[in-house]
This record gives sequence, C-alpha cells and structure tokens, in this order.
Amino acid sequence: MTTTTPPTTKAAPRALTPLGLFTLLLGTALPMIDFFIVNVALPTIEHDLHAPPATLEMVVAGYAVAYAVLLVLGGRLGDGFGRRRLFLWGVAGFGLTSLACGLAPGAWWLVAARVAQGAASAALLPQVLATLHATTSGERRARAVALYGSVGGVSVVLGQVLGGVLVAADLAGTGWRAVFLVNVPVALAALVCAVRVVPDSLAERPARGDLAGTALLAATLTALLLPLTEGRATGWPLWSVLLLASAPVLAAVFHGVERRAERDGGSPLLPPSLLASAEVRRGLLLGLPVFTGFAGWMFVSAVTLQQGLGYGALRAGLTLVPMGVAQFAASMLAPRVVRRFGGRTVTLAAVVHIAGLATVTATALLGRWPHLSPPVLAPGLVLCGLGQGLQLPLYYRILLAAIPARLAGTGSGLAATLQQSCLAVGVATLGSLFLSLAPGLGMREALAVVLAVQAAGLLGLGWLGLRLPRVPG
Repeated sequence: MTTTTPPTTKAAPRALTPLGLFTLLLGTALPMIDFFIVNVALPTIEHDLHAPPATLEMVVAGYAVAYAVLLVLGGRLGDGFGRRRLFLWGVAGFGLTSLACGLAPGAWWLVAARVAQGAASAALLPQVLATLHATTSGERRARAVALYGSVGGVSVVLGQVLGGVLVAADLAGTGWRAVFLVNVPVALAALVCAVRVVPDSLAERPARGDLAGTALLAATLTALLLPLTEGRATGWPLWSVLLLASAPVLAAVFHGVERRAERDGGSPLLPPSLLASAEVRRGLLLGLPVFTGFAGWMFVSAVTLQQGLGYGALRAGLTLVPMGVAQFAASMLAPRVVRRFGGRTVTLAAVVHIAGLATVTATALLGRWPHLSPPVLAPGLVLCGLGQGLQLPLYYRILLAAIPARLAGTGSGLAATLQQSCLAVGVATLGSLFLSLAPGLGMREALAVVLAVQAAGLLGLGWLGLRLPRVPG
C-alpha cells in the first residue's frame, strides 16, 4: 500500500522488524481480547460481588465508553510526544489496571478499574496503526495491516474461548479474576520487548492541545455510547433518552469549534479537512456495516449458542474457532486477493459473508433445533470468517492510505473510534432487535431476522465495493 504524501517526521524512523511487528500486534490483542473476555465472566462476577444487572452492564460499558472516547486523543498525544512512548505508557497502564481489576474487592471498584483500563487501551492502540503507517511502505505495509486486521478479528474469538477456559479452570481459586490477572504477565512481556524493538516516530510539527475539542468529542461520544450500552439494561430511563438526543447537538457544536480552530490556524483535535477528503469518508463508510454487523453477530451468536442451544461458555467459544481460523487465513491472503481483484475485493468479501449468514440461517431453520452440534454449524461459520477476514484489513488499508502521514496518529485514533463506536451501536441495535423478537417469535426465528438485517448491510457494502476506484496497493 503506497501513498503520495511526502515524509513528515523530523527524522525517518528505523524500519519495523518482525519482532517489533509482533510486539505491536501483541499490544493490539490485549485491549481487543479484554473487550470480549469479560462477557464470559459476568455470571460469576455477579455471584461473587453481589452486583446487580445495571452494575454488571457498567463493567462492560465503562471500559467501552472510556476506550472509544479517548482514542482520538491518544492518537494526538502519540503524534506529539512519540508513539513508542505512548505505546509504553499504554501497555504499562493496561497491566496495572488489569491487576486492579483482578484484585477488585467490590463491584464499583471493578467498574472504576475497567474505566481506567479503557483509558490505557486508548493510549496504546492508536500508536500501533500510526507506527505501521510511519515505519512501513508498499508490500510490507500491506502485510502488516492485514495482520493487524486479523488480530482484531481473531482476538474476539480468542477472548470468548480464553474466558471460558479460565473461568472453568478456576486457577488457584481465582475464578473470574483470572480473566484480568492473565493480562499482567503478557503486558510485562510486551513492555520489555517494546523498549528494545519498537521504533519511535512522531509528527513533524506536534500540534498544540485542543481542550475545547477534546471535551466536546468526549461529551458527544459519551452521550451516544453510554445510553446505547446502558439503556437496555436499565429500561431506557429518561436520562438515557435525553442524553442520546443531545448527541447530534453536541456533534454539531464539536464540528463548528473544530472548523473554526482550523480556519484560524489552530490545532483541532480532529481536523475537518481530514473528514472532507472523499477517500477518508469512503473508508469510514466501509467500516459502518462491517463493525456494526460484526458486533451484533458476536452478541447474538453468544446468546443463541448458550441460551438457545444450551452450550456452556467453553463449548460456545470453541464452536467459533473455525470462524476465527478462517478469518485469520483470509486476512493473510487479503493482499494477494487485492492484487488480483482490486476494489472488487470488497464486493467479493461481502458476497462470501452473506453466503455464510445464509448458511447459518438455513442450518438453524432446517436443522434439528435445538440439537445442533458445532460441526453442523461449522460450514456457515467458516464462510462468515472468510468474509470478515477480508473486510477488516481492507477497512484499515483503504482508510490509512487516505490519511496524510502528519496525521497518522489522529487518523488511527479516528479509525479505531469508529470501530469501537460501531461495536456499541451494533450490540444496541441488532442485539436489542434480537432480544425483543425472541420472546414472541422464538430464538431461532429471531436469529434468522437479525442475520437478514446484517446481510442487508453487507449488500450495501458490496455496492460500495463496486464503486471503489481502486484499492491502494
């Protein structure tokens, strides 16, 4: 993947070595696994800490909202202070906050530690894409971005499996605490490696702070994501409706403040000129159906496997392994597929994914429900994994190519913010649709409806792929 932007760092960073890439990807996996691993542990957390459902939702929502809200700021700080430095701070913070989660004496301590863990994740994650952008080019960048996309998808499946294994094993009586404590030695290993093998880079002209923009972006995303993640669990109280209604107003104010700052020669947190680029908007648009559908799928499949088919947490996680393997394989083949099919690869990925959803739906409707075994579900899951494995790296590849190197950190934060926001929106929309239909239609029929809605979004993705002028090589 190449870009036409000139070099914009003060001194060209040293090339990224294979061990450096592995370390960055290890750092990438930590927050992505943690986003999903906690779901498996919620029942035991509820029992051990006597946490009511709304507090359990905050264990998940506190992490997700802090993570999404601070991603763009994390990218900006990396541009100004050095991306390796922010990566190191983020990894260290993630390890410490994971320890705090694992030792939490009460439910609200756990909620606070999860919020801090989300903030640490927001510091480290944007530095990965920004470092890849600054230290690789051409085919090496295409392979690195493909690996990044594969790690994102496989981490979701790994989180489900690892969570089930750790909770079931109850190592030394740690129970649910092990899903957090396991992060500590991994973070320590990533920290030691990063000091030696991750090259540093920063923007040529580090931007000044944008306190107003930072506060407004945080308020906008909080107003959007907090009601979506908490509203269903609390019965959509008035505060959640009012907060959600204020989100577009806050977004409009944020855009006005950033546009004025850029016009006056300031340093906006998210420059409007970046979003004015047709290539950037196209890349972001491609991400909407990918991540919204992915989040809804993971939520609905987890509920269906455990409540509809009676699987335990470990068996449910292992059922998704074929999807994860196929996803990883497809992401590794993505650069080669792009060279052959160009922009049509997006359409190909959508078609394969739709075929997978159709196969899963047919298996559920025509099979011996609720006695479906994991091997019976595997063909549809493999097709879904192949489609997702092409979609995730393509999103990052297309979007990163459109972002100037001087805004690599900001653009990486924007890409990750869209991803995390769509994860929340996907669970809130497709998940709520599923839960509202299941009591009346039955879980099998509700699953079919939700997968049909996801397929409709993928049809839009396929149409967008036909209109792509090219996919950067």
